[in-house]
Amino acid sequence: MNVVYLLLGANLGDRRRQLSHAIREIEQHIGVVVKCSSVYETEAWGVDDQPSYFNQVLMVETALKPRELLASTQGIENRLGRTRTKKWESRVIDIDILFYNEQIIEEESLTIPHPLLHRRKFTLLPLTELTKELMHPVLRKTVGQLLLELEDPLEVKRLDDVEGD
Repeated sequence: MNVVYLLLGANLGDRRRQLSHAIREIEQHIGVVVKCSSVYETEAWGVDDQPSYFNQVLMVETALKPRELLASTQGIENRLGRTRTKKWESRVIDIDILFYNEQIIEEESLTIPHPLLHRRKFTLLPLTELTKELMHPVLRKTVGQLLLELEDPLEVKRLDDVEGD
C-alpha cells in the first residue's frame, strides 16, 4: 500500500458539502482515508477577488500508482463539476497530490511533492495537523520545519474558529 497526502480545496457552492463529496469519492475510487485534518478557511492564493476557500488535507492509503492517482483525482474533480478554463480560477473542488510515499516525480503533467506546498500556509497548517515529522524528500526538511519557516501572509483559520459558512 502507498501512503499519499491529498489537499482538498473548494471556494464555490456549498464548500463543506464539496469536501464531503470529494472524500466519499476518494474512498470509492482511490483508497482508504486514514486521517483527515480539520477544515480551514483560507483567502484565495494567487488571484484576488475570489471567494475564500475551505481546505483540508487527507492521509490516504492506495494501491494506485502515481499517474493512476492523478487520473483518479482529476476524474473525481470532473464528476463533482470542476471546470478548467484558467489557472487559479474559482472551483467547486480541487484535489492536489502533496506527497506519494517518499517519491520524487518530475514530469510535464505530474510533480510530486507538490511544487508549491512549502510556500502555502493553507497547505502546511492542515498537513502539520496530521504529521509534523513527514520529511519533504526534495527540501530535506520536515513539514513542521517548513511551516515554521513560512512567510505566507494570507489568513488561514481553522473552521472551528470561523463563524458560519
